[in-house]
Amino acid sequence: MARIAVIGAGGTIGSAVVREAAARGHEVTAVVRDPDRYRGAAAAVERADVLDPADVARVAAGRNVLVSAVGGGDGPGHQALVEPAARSLVEGLRTLGGAAPRLIAVGGAGNLETAPGVRVWGAPGLPEPLLQIMHAHGAALDYYRTVSDLRWTVLSPAAEIGPGERTGRYRTGLDQLLTDAEGRSRISVADYAVALVDEIEQPEHIGERFTCCSL
Repeated sequence: MARIAVIGAGGTIGSAVVREAAARGHEVTAVVRDPDRYRGAAAAVERADVLDPADVARVAAGRNVLVSAVGGGDGPGHQALVEPAARSLVEGLRTLGGAAPRLIAVGGAGNLETAPGVRVWGAPGLPEPLLQIMHAHGAALDYYRTVSDLRWTVLSPAAEIGPGERTGRYRTGLDQLLTDAEGRSRISVADYAVALVDEIEQPEHIGERFTCCSL
């Protein structure tokens, strides 16, 4: 059993991670901005601001894993939150020294490669708000890749992620966009949560980004 804190536990992906981890018997704490509104599956709920390193350190203390599932809603919201949150998370965890938990952050698919040197966000016709979201996650990943004194992992979803059944079956890769048997790059939120909790239980991607896709 791991002691896990999930920042952004009230969101779509964060709540799925909480459910998956709790169902496997882990001790899960939901970290949200308004505990009074939280109705999820976590055993405990704490209030914190991901942009406050002191709050990050407080909720991370004593945990084995800190999951960041924060998002900013629209494009400008992501740009204002995702990369600054990465910096705040790292700053807060560094204050814990050797007792800092492992960090697993929800990433984006925009900077996955579709061909050598070609990324998803280079496709023609993508709307500006979507590009802002993609580049916000890309900037966060670029920052994480400068961090060598913490155990971090970023998990990028397939190009399409949304509602769907939990199959428990998926493929993983590193920096290349994956596709399923029908040629689509997609994964359900439930299976994304399975992949993330599997990584908690069996660490294989310390200090790197990986991605997951339906079979």
